[in-house]
Amino acid sequence: MGVGSWYRDIGGGMGQALNTATAMPAYTLSDRGTWLSFKNKGLLAILIEGDPRLINRYDVIELNPDKHPGPRLAAAHRLAEWLVSSEGQAVIGDYRINGQQLFHPSAEASR
Repeated sequence: MGVGSWYRDIGGGMGQALNTATAMPAYTLSDRGTWLSFKNKGLLAILIEGDPRLINRYDVIELNPDKHPGPRLAAAHRLAEWLVSSEGQAVIGDYRINGQQLFHPSAEASR
């Protein structure tokens, strides 16, 4: 799919994209954490949220111990197990900024 003249690649991170959108003005996509902590919103407003097509998943991927042996693999494995456990998923789902939920646990959906 070709990119039209309307598209701007700012070559930066999410905060820089929000600053650019505020200055132009323009539309951009943002993760909720950056949006909530961003102070220079200007006239920017959330137009669409909650659409399952906008899910920004985070995954935990463990290293192959045959390719990457090391003393910290056991600790990394314990962390990975905790992240997908009921307790870890509850902590992830309960994390809030300004009272707003940041992450939606989805470990069960990917198993």
